[in-house]
Amino acid sequence: MINYNQKIFRSASNTDNGEVGSDTVFYYRQEGNIVAATYHGGSIVQGHLIAKVDEHGNLDMRYHHINQQGELMTGVCQSTPKLLPNGKVRLYERWKWTCGDYSSGESIIEEI
Repeated sequence: MINYNQKIFRSASNTDNGEVGSDTVFYYRQEGNIVAATYHGGSIVQGHLIAKVDEHGNLDMRYHHINQQGELMTGVCQSTPKLLPNGKVRLYERWKWTCGDYSSGESIIEEI
C-alpha cells in the first residue's frame, strides 16, 4: 500500500470546471487508512480533504475549500495512484462538485 504521509502534491492538469490549478499545492498526512490534507494556492484560499485509502492506495475522498471569490465549494473525489519510475506518486482523479453546478471532471496531481 502507498503511504501518503508527508507527501506534497501539485496539480498537473484539471478540466475547465475545476478550481485547482498549477499553483495549488496539497500537503498530505496519513494515519492508518485515513488520509487528510490541506491545500491552497491559485484560486484556492484554503482547502481541506479527508479520505479513506484502500489496500491498493486508492482514495475515496471528500473535500471543501474557500475560493478567491469567497465561495465555499464542496465535492467528492476518487483518486487512483500510479507509482512513477522516479518513485514519486501520480494521482488520477475523478471528482464531482456537491454544490454549485454539480458538474464533474478529471484531474491529475503529482508528488513534488
